[in-house]
Amino acid sequence: MSVEPRAEPGPAPAYDTANIFARILRGELPAHKIYEDDKAVAFLDIMPRAAGHALVIPKAAARNLLDITPDDLAHVARVAQKVAKAAKAAFAADGITLQQFSEAAGGQEVFHLHFHVIPRHAGIAMKPPASVMETPEILADHAARLRAALAG
Repeated sequence: MSVEPRAEPGPAPAYDTANIFARILRGELPAHKIYEDDKAVAFLDIMPRAAGHALVIPKAAARNLLDITPDDLAHVARVAQKVAKAAKAAFAADGITLQQFSEAAGGQEVFHLHFHVIPRHAGIAMKPPASVMETPEILADHAARLRAALAG
């Protein structure tokens, strides 16, 4: 059996300033924000896979894990940990699923680096991705619970 050599990958596409997360950062689209500092923002996923599903993104224009600076990545990871601890407490979760996808072949759909922080309960499966849009009232309640947990 012969294996054809793969072509060398080309450069990654440029960062798209019109992506949905860039638009949220600029205030062009609404979001249920739960955390913000000078380098990162966390907000709720409008199609959550579980109650309290949040997204943590850098303010830097980073397409994904492959092009963010190490310092910005470290900061986003610290924020993701902070959000995970708050989500575990706010939703009495048994655990947390943390997901990050880079490039289309890796499952990435929005090309701005983001981490999914998903509270989990033993024996309860996550909803399929992008399957159910949550109501604004429930998202507002979940955001309030997370903000309260983050405040300590």
